[in-house]
Formats: sequence, structure tokens, C-alpha cells
Amino acid sequence: MPSPILEVSDLVKRFGPVTSVDGISFQLGQGEILGLLGANGAGKTTAINMLLGIVTPTSGSIRVFGRDLARERIAILRRMNFCSTYTQLPGNLRVWQNLSVFGRIYRVPKLRRRIDEVLELLEIAHLKDRVSGQLSAGESTRLNLCKALLNKPELLLLDEPTASLDPDIADKVRKVASRIREEDGTSILYTSHNMRDVEEVCDRVVFMHQGRILFTGTAAEILGHFQEQSLESLFIRIARGGAIESS
Repeated sequence: MPSPILEVSDLVKRFGPVTSVDGISFQLGQGEILGLLGANGAGKTTAINMLLGIVTPTSGSIRVFGRDLARERIAILRRMNFCSTYTQLPGNLRVWQNLSVFGRIYRVPKLRRRIDEVLELLEIAHLKDRVSGQLSAGESTRLNLCKALLNKPELLLLDEPTASLDPDIADKVRKVASRIREEDGTSILYTSHNMRDVEEVCDRVVFMHQGRILFTGTAAEILGHFQEQSLESLFIRIARGGAIESS
């Protein structure tokens, strides 16, 4: 595997008597797209919040760019970005104003040009002057992606980036993820309930269940391990069956 950009070691998070993340370890290589999968309640969101420094781990460590996240969070986050379908940008600002605010936070050089670039990349340049609160769900998702790409992040966390998108736009978003990896060497941690996303975009997959990692590998390796025909059927089997054993 390429040299790791992200190293997660024995990560644990407890909320009182509840263990949300139970000793997970994985690495994300330079220029790799790694899928983080699991049904609702598997611990993915808690894991992502720890990777962003929003939630403090109970134990374990996170290293990004070879640095300890707990000690150098600000320096690390300047080189990262995050996009979630479930977070909304201020609805009273126009599209370009929202991007301008975040661009200044990240100190993006030649900001106006970069805003135009990301709007063109996500095919929403025609919405530049639209009030953000008037966008459709799919348009808002693409605006969030524009925000996440402004600073050309070396590490990008994508949480359900194709949710609420029609099949055509979802396909374009998958192509954008692959393109920035190829052109900029961006490393991406990609969570999705859309198994087509995972199969088309991700190099490897980390499959979480009940706070633990069930299996890590390529989609083909995972399907062979559990003797399933598709990631979707495996996902349903795990979600419905609780504890699962490999075949």
C-alpha cells in the first residue's frame, strides 16, 4: 500500500456505558480512495467526528500526514476538508458568498478564480448568484462538495456525497472524486450507503459493524470472504442479521 496519509490505531470511543467505536485500526494511503461502510449505528459517524477532532477519543491514536491529530489539529485541518450531505451552509448567503467565506477561512489563493473552477467542476456555475437556501437538495449537495474542494485538500472526507442526487449527477460526482485523486493525488475517505459508489470509486473497503471492523480489503476480497454476489447483498445480510460470521 502507498505510504499512509491517515493512520488510525486502536481507536475507542465510549459514551457512558455505550461503546460506539471499539478498537478500530486502519490506514489510508497516499492517493487512495478508501470506503468506510456499515449500517446505521455501526460507528462510522463517530469515527469521522474523531478524525475531524470534533469528538475526543476515549483511547487510541489518529495520525494524519505523520502528525498526531490530538496535538496538531489546526495544522492538520488546514490540509484537509470535509463534505456531508447532512450539513447545510448558511441559507441566507448567495452561493458565491458561502464559498468566499470558506475560501478565506482556508486562505485559498486567487479565490475568485478557484470559486469559478469548483463551480464549473460540479456543473453549478449557473447558480453562482442564487441564494443558498433556495437550492434543491441535490444542488445543496454539490455546493457542499464545492466548499470541500476549495483548498485542494490532501485528505478529503466524503460522507454520503451522492445522497439526494439523481443517477446522472451521482455518476458525475463519482467521476469528480476519481478525477481529483488522479490529477491532484487527493486521498479520500468515502462513506456511502450506495454500493455502486463503493464498487466504482473505492480501491479498498473498511466494513464496520457494531463499532468494530469486520473486514478490510478490496470489494472482490470481501465478497469472496463472505461468499456473497454483491456488496449490496452483503450489506443487507449484515444489517438484518446482527452478528455475522465469514463463510
